[in-house]
Amino acid sequence: MRIIFMGTPDFSVPVLEELVAAGHEIAAVYCQPPRPAGRGKKARPTPVHARAEELGLTVRHPLSLKGEVEQRDFSELKADIAVVVAYGLILPQAILESTALGCINIHASLLPRWRGAAPIHRAIMAGDRETGVCIMQMEAGLDTGPVLLREDTLIGDTETTAQLHDRLSEMGAGLVVEALLAFDDLMAVPQSETGITYAHKIDKSEAQINWASPAATVDRQIRGLSPFPGAWTMLNGERIKLLASRISNGDAPAGTVLDDNFTIACADGAVQILRAQRAGKGAQDSQTFLHGCPIKPGDRLQSSSATSEE
Repeated sequence: MRIIFMGTPDFSVPVLEELVAAGHEIAAVYCQPPRPAGRGKKARPTPVHARAEELGLTVRHPLSLKGEVEQRDFSELKADIAVVVAYGLILPQAILESTALGCINIHASLLPRWRGAAPIHRAIMAGDRETGVCIMQMEAGLDTGPVLLREDTLIGDTETTAQLHDRLSEMGAGLVVEALLAFDDLMAVPQSETGITYAHKIDKSEAQINWASPAATVDRQIRGLSPFPGAWTMLNGERIKLLASRISNGDAPAGTVLDDNFTIACADGAVQILRAQRAGKGAQDSQTFLHGCPIKPGDRLQSSSATSEE
């Protein structure tokens, strides 16, 4: 097929690569514009932009698709279909209708659960046992379109958002190629009107750990917010990010360090920290981290919002 690809972050890159490898013609790649990044605040192309240029593809990054010029340019590409994955802009109706077969979206949840911006984070934070990928025919509503194909997968007991993100990205890449190959034979199944949930964008205010919460809640917060923004706690006035964990046993006042394996007491039970990061340092496995940041059994990690700083 002749395809317009629309995506921006790392999650979208394997999909673009798989479409190219499958022999589809990429009429153009649409992504978000380069944005200031790094210490020098120089404009940096998005992951999709950078990879598309490496592949020799035409890249476009309009600030909006609402204008007549942008919509005409899109239509003049004469594409069969648009494949959209984490693009970052709402598509006007004129864009949705500009290709012969419309626009399909790769969404990282089992719709209608977790429509919206952060489905991977929210699935882990809610304690979902499974998630997956849906290939959806796009319409004007937010992730409301009928589903063409879906594939589910279990969420691992210690899996982080970063790990699940990578797995779902690869799954989505394979599934969209399968969908395009069998497109004429696929049936678009309307989403159920029950079980709808919304994956609201992650806010940094959600990242501070309250050790007086149940261990399961703290564990899901740590894994769901890893690597960004990173769940955090305070120890002796220093902010520490906790990036991987698992449920453990223990009984002590909430926030108490229970042993030399970085196990922390919660309201009920405990969590063992598997990966952590000090401010200005790289992430480390827990044992390496403890060598450079001694934390002794009996120490208390703080939950008070009074210590919070941005």
